[in-house]
Amino acid sequence: MTTVKAGLSVFFLFCTLNVFSQAGNTPDASRLAELDAFWNEVSRTIEEGDFEGYAATFHEKAVLVSDPRGLAYPITKALAGWKKDIEDTRAGLRKSSVAFRFSKRMGDPTTAFESGIFYYSFEANGEKGGYYIHFDGLLVKEGTWKMMLEHQKGPATKEEWEALE
Repeated sequence: MTTVKAGLSVFFLFCTLNVFSQAGNTPDASRLAELDAFWNEVSRTIEEGDFEGYAATFHEKAVLVSDPRGLAYPITKALAGWKKDIEDTRAGLRKSSVAFRFSKRMGDPTTAFESGIFYYSFEANGEKGGYYIHFDGLLVKEGTWKMMLEHQKGPATKEEWEALE
């Protein structure tokens, strides 16, 4: 009986060590690095007013869900509504930026579900503004990462944003 207990103890020790050794595994670290690059590209396109680049971050069948507005519709409709502000940024009539912080990042090599807050800020016609929004993003990798679903869940606070640092 003691031998069985000792054997089980060693087995569970090895299982525990294996779980901890997998915590920083390369596939997950690689996926997160790719996703960080994706979000950096989204930020770049907004800051530079690169409408085509921004649109290219979305899958062609992507959907926007806006809880505050109670709406869900194809991203093509959302992009049409955002196009003027993005083009005004490119023309220098507006300054825009977006940054992301995450509370949850799940996925595998071809699928990602990311939750957090984005902060969008702008300056136009002497007016400065910005807002924090809780969001979820569902992404797929088909060669490159593309957003399938952007779910804007509702307003966030600066304190919630800072807690995600």
